Amino acid sequence: MAMEAEDIEALIRASFPKAKITVMDTVGDKNHWAAEVIDESFRGLNRVQQQRAVYASLKGKMDGAQGELHALALTTKAPD
Repeated sequence: MAMEAEDIEALIRASFPKAKITVMDTVGDKNHWAAEVIDESFRGLNRVQQQRAVYASLKGKMDGAQGELHALALTTKAPD
């Protein structure tokens, strides 16, 4: 079953409650998503560390061929 943008945002928001989060369906199929997450907790972390933290917030939704979330392109950063 495909995920909705609101579901993806809710999972991320649970771990990053003060973040600015934007989730977009990049193809229109509810399987290919892009998310931008801007959060103060990313300050001092490299991109890999930032993105690992966001992927961890998805609680296994991207795991394996049966994962509910097929593809998620991430942009992460600390606020300017």
